[in-house]
Amino acid sequence: MTEALAYSRLDQAIASFLTERSDLDDAQQHDFRQIVLDLSAAQSAGHSCLPVDAAQQTLLSQSPLVSLSANTPLILEDGRLYLQRYWQYESRLVSNIQQRIQRVLEKPAQLEELLEKYFPSASPAPVLAATANDAAEDEVDWQKEAASSCAQQAFSMITGGPGTGKTTTVLKILALLQELHHGKLSIALAAPTGKAAMRLQQSLREGKQHLPALDATLQAAIPETVSTLHRLLGPIHQSTQFRHHAGKPLSCDVLVVDEASMIDLALMSKLVDALHPQARLILLGDQDQLASVESGAVLGDLCASLPNQTLQLKKTWRFSGPIKALATAVNQQQPRQAWQILQDDAQQVANVVEGDPVAYMQEHYQAYFQQIKHSSDPKAALTTFSQFQVLAALRQGVTGVEGLNLALEKRLQAQEIATYRTWYHGRPVMISRNDPALGLFNGDIGLCLYDAERDQMRVWFEQADGQMRAVMPGRLPAHETVYAMTIHKSQGSEFPHVMIVLPEHDNPLLSGELLYTAITRAKAQVDIAALPAVFMKTVQRRVQRQSGLQVKMRKAFL
Repeated sequence: MTEALAYSRLDQAIASFLTERSDLDDAQQHDFRQIVLDLSAAQSAGHSCLPVDAAQQTLLSQSPLVSLSANTPLILEDGRLYLQRYWQYESRLVSNIQQRIQRVLEKPAQLEELLEKYFPSASPAPVLAATANDAAEDEVDWQKEAASSCAQQAFSMITGGPGTGKTTTVLKILALLQELHHGKLSIALAAPTGKAAMRLQQSLREGKQHLPALDATLQAAIPETVSTLHRLLGPIHQSTQFRHHAGKPLSCDVLVVDEASMIDLALMSKLVDALHPQARLILLGDQDQLASVESGAVLGDLCASLPNQTLQLKKTWRFSGPIKALATAVNQQQPRQAWQILQDDAQQVANVVEGDPVAYMQEHYQAYFQQIKHSSDPKAALTTFSQFQVLAALRQGVTGVEGLNLALEKRLQAQEIATYRTWYHGRPVMISRNDPALGLFNGDIGLCLYDAERDQMRVWFEQADGQMRAVMPGRLPAHETVYAMTIHKSQGSEFPHVMIVLPEHDNPLLSGELLYTAITRAKAQVDIAALPAVFMKTVQRRVQRQSGLQVKMRKAFL
């Protein structure tokens, strides 16, 4: 680990608590405490474990608090130190996936026929032709290859960048599987956030209309409802555990999870635990995106260690032009090429924002404020608001989410918008804590609109079925204003026009993965407010999360 670790009060408390019980002498306790401090801070920073050298391993092995695999607070394994809980998460995940991979599934007799039905060799050209970079991949139908793998494996991962057809592919896979099993499979669909679940649900509903002719039974057997992972597993109030677990597994035969790069180690371990041993698991995601907010880089680690279970879709069907070129340059750590794309006056799709980013925000949210000035239709308001979104790399600071939202609200007062009030007509909010009882989940976006008939403010949210529902402001769980949101919060969402704001000075939180994720949220236009030096350092920095997942997974198949 190369980055400097900052220690929180929790880190200090954990280190002190364990050091006092370490049974080491005073000199050893000083070094022991430092190691535990680093471990706790590393875990908070997204690492699953802490690499320790030979001298540190010798010291740790002298304490009864440390073992190789026993029920002790600390676990030392192959030069990696874990908090016991995270070692358990990692070990259970490896064991569970290993068992699924080792299940031998016979190749269905009808498979080749159905593959040709859903992925015909002479497929018509898509609306958006593939880019020149895809030409070399034209000879392989990667979507058909993915379907073939999923039909013959109990555990599969389908990866690829935006526009490579992950959702289209999985829809055809579900139809194929149902046809192979005469429509009798129980299929569950899930995503990490409410927004990602809604997007997948909408895509599946639209896509079903374009499937090859299916009888009514098979059509009905392909689900359209997508749940968040927390709703699927069944949250327990004030607990980190779920109602579904190994002793009470989910009842589905097939589980498909979208945006899998967002899933942290703990949640992925609990998810796989809760899946019946005979059920299939299909993960969808872009392994080049940001890893989860919490510990681990699970999708990336699994893809790296399980190539036979990973199918990467390499052909782009809708994501092209300057946005794709910019995303590719960032992903390949080519900062100068990426900056040149932004400076190219011949295109107006990917640009550098000159001047004050707050003024730019105000200009591009004018369509929304004009909309709600003349109409309080929540559906129309949300549609207009969603055309433009600001994504900030940081939460705090002048160019962070909090600073940008506050600065814009101050400017809006000149337009006679009462932003000095907590709740005002037009305030956009994002839910930041799950409230299953209310049906609101982390990442859900709502708009506060004045209801003239009731003479009150109400906050409107779009439901999974596209209908709008209103909630009184006082009933909302934790939330925040969302003219600007963090790039992390934007995962699982797409917007026609995105502005990305980087800080004025380099920050260790900036990385190429962060910038790539932000760029690929844009469907039609991306603008970046950044200084050249900060932009280039961001592109060059890569995040490497410490984990034993790859090593353990490879060992499991030796």
